[in-house]
Amino acid sequence: MYNANAASAGASTVSSSRLFRYEIVGLGQSQATDQMGYAIRNSGSTFMVIPYSRMTRFMQQINQLGGKIVSIQPLVSTDETNGKVTSEQKAASIAVQTEQQAKPTTEGKPMTQAKVEKNVPVNTYRPNNPFVGKCLSNEPLVQEGGIGIVQHIKFDLSGGDLRYFEGQSIGIIPPGVDKNGKPEKLRLYSIASTRHGDDMNDTTVSLCVRQLEYKHPETNETVYGVCSTYLCNLKPGDDVKITGPTGKEMLLPDDTDTNVIMLATGTGIAPFRAYLWRMFKDAEREKNSDYQFKGLAWLIFGIPTTPNILYKEELEELQERYPDNFKLTYAISREQKNVEGGRMYIQHRVAEHAEELWKLIQQEKTHTYICGLKGMEDGIDEALGAMAAKDGIDWKDYQRQMKKAGRWHVETY
Repeated sequence: MYNANAASAGASTVSSSRLFRYEIVGLGQSQATDQMGYAIRNSGSTFMVIPYSRMTRFMQQINQLGGKIVSIQPLVSTDETNGKVTSEQKAASIAVQTEQQAKPTTEGKPMTQAKVEKNVPVNTYRPNNPFVGKCLSNEPLVQEGGIGIVQHIKFDLSGGDLRYFEGQSIGIIPPGVDKNGKPEKLRLYSIASTRHGDDMNDTTVSLCVRQLEYKHPETNETVYGVCSTYLCNLKPGDDVKITGPTGKEMLLPDDTDTNVIMLATGTGIAPFRAYLWRMFKDAEREKNSDYQFKGLAWLIFGIPTTPNILYKEELEELQERYPDNFKLTYAISREQKNVEGGRMYIQHRVAEHAEELWKLIQQEKTHTYICGLKGMEDGIDEALGAMAAKDGIDWKDYQRQMKKAGRWHVETY
């Protein structure tokens, strides 16, 4: 990790008006982030632009949040000595942003910069002043014989200014107090609806929520998640405190001639449902005249049983209607076997299709998104790394370049 004192000393000769770009990993939602008004979620690298005058305090905050600073880059230009600054410096603000610098391909040529949505709404509503919406519906997603409880929950946003894009998250503040007697802190959930909402009227937002349930390690008692249980038991008409939206890591590119690889486990399907609805649903295609998807979308979805395939009928309908543009692959762990005879997890499906995936990933128009349990990342890296190695390419280095180019998107927990 960077040494705050050393970094400050090295920067002591520059003007306090200089700006520096920080690359940070390891940020996660915590009590500290709530108190600071940030809405943070583990999602790969986070980039922030900070003026020199705030560097010391900023690095202290990152330490408190459990983050790790992996690089600090001054924002400079060739005209700096003439008193000029780059357009990036002029526009910079202290806000999270996705790195969009050009990066080399395996042939050493610069990759095309990924296009992203402009004017992305962030933190319209904060924890100290949340929007109070209403639950409109709360429908079960797990079919009979499935494992656990997962609900599709729709909220009314009318009367407020909460707008969002596909791939963003919102915060939910459950009622009551925590074990220390303090008000419950917010929890972040990936949005499962398009920007127009399930009703296409621009006044709703939907979530896909699994009730957290686990055994206490000491007492062996069943423990239920506070916020997930609250959400899964909401009734139509109930008020809900909502914050956000947050996040730019999982946004879709503007370009419609792209390949979009989606790797999901469980409720990690949420942002991908939003993507697919935007790409293929009739009402969306009619309304989005400037977004008519014509690339390839490939969803590899890991679930324990067939009744746990969330949004199954809708996904399979889209696959049937758009066979040239949408590929759907399941990894059903308790029903399917991998090549070694064990359970079929998502990393085994990736390994099974690694050659085809690797060819797609090397195309500059391909974006890869991972959402769900963090444990799947190592297996995915192993499978794709083996294919990259056959071409003499270091996977970790190539992955790093894709992240910098905005083509590799991760949101795991």
